[in-house]
Amino acid sequence: MNVLAIDTSNQALGVAILNNDKVIGEIVTNIAKNHSVRLMPAIDQLMKEVSLTADQLDKIVVAKGPGSYTGVRIGLATAKTFAWALDIPIVGVSSLEVLAYQGRFFDGLICPFFDARRGLVFTGGYQWKNQKLELVFEEKNVAMEDVLSKLAEEKKNVLFLSPDIALHRENIKEVLGDLAHIPEGPYHVARPSLLGLAGVNRQADNTHALTPNYLRLAEAEANWLKAQEDKK
Repeated sequence: MNVLAIDTSNQALGVAILNNDKVIGEIVTNIAKNHSVRLMPAIDQLMKEVSLTADQLDKIVVAKGPGSYTGVRIGLATAKTFAWALDIPIVGVSSLEVLAYQGRFFDGLICPFFDARRGLVFTGGYQWKNQKLELVFEEKNVAMEDVLSKLAEEKKNVLFLSPDIALHRENIKEVLGDLAHIPEGPYHVARPSLLGLAGVNRQADNTHALTPNYLRLAEAEANWLKAQEDKK
């Protein structure tokens, strides 16, 4: 089974191709450039590098957010177009779950997060159990101080993974002390190869019904709904 994995949900752009659970190619860039312009050329380059054509793909796996609203839409739109045009299954995987895969060999709680501004983060709690990554704390958009308070109550070792780790490192260490584990920089960038592994054996989603995992409304949408409510 040849699987194409696509992640444009945050600043890093990543595409990978797996043959079953073997990674045969991967491209990752972590620069602030337009994903809509760079995604298809990256896919095309990778397909050529591994000598595959589109009709040889058997499955698409895509990071469905949370993260950048625009980035999530770009990745999902591209992945769904591939799946529909090629008539192959598609699987959407939480971007937080993909990041948590970086903690595969950590014996404790894993807290992946993306900064959501104004003291808020997109986050969830994960742990590896019996060779599987399990969600132990619901993914949500929440104040970082609340996250740290909850984790402090657990009194367990916690691995923090985030491309925005620098914004919260000092606060994390202040609240959790030696229970907080923050690895080197590369571990904070999600890998599309791990995205592929997360979704390769997962049951397919409905192509047309697969939607972004924003965890909160876009500001414009929230303002519009509030305005409609005020009119009542």
